[in-house]
Amino acid sequence: MISLRLAIPAVLTAAAVAGCFTYFVQQPIAGVVGDPPMPPAKLTLIGPDTTASTSAYKHPGADEKAAIAYLEAAQAILRRAPSAQASASNDELPITGRIPLPRKRPKPRQ
Repeated sequence: MISLRLAIPAVLTAAAVAGCFTYFVQQPIAGVVGDPPMPPAKLTLIGPDTTASTSAYKHPGADEKAAIAYLEAAQAILRRAPSAQASASNDELPITGRIPLPRKRPKPRQ
């Protein structure tokens, strides 16, 4: 006689295999419509070597204008301070030697 320890996993495995088989074999439902296919993408070349863009879209949106302004500001900052350090003051001596670590708290008395 089959014990419950073997019967329960066997039934669950059979149900999983049957579910996978039905999922992969069944035909798609006729009423379900998928996403429409994407139109082919037009490639636009933008760079110093190109003379004109091949796309009809010429005016950047508000987000693109903000991104361009942000990039220009970042480049201006990097041009002004190419070797900026994290610390503004150079008169501090570097830490040499042993750094004391915090001590453990004493156990509370009861």
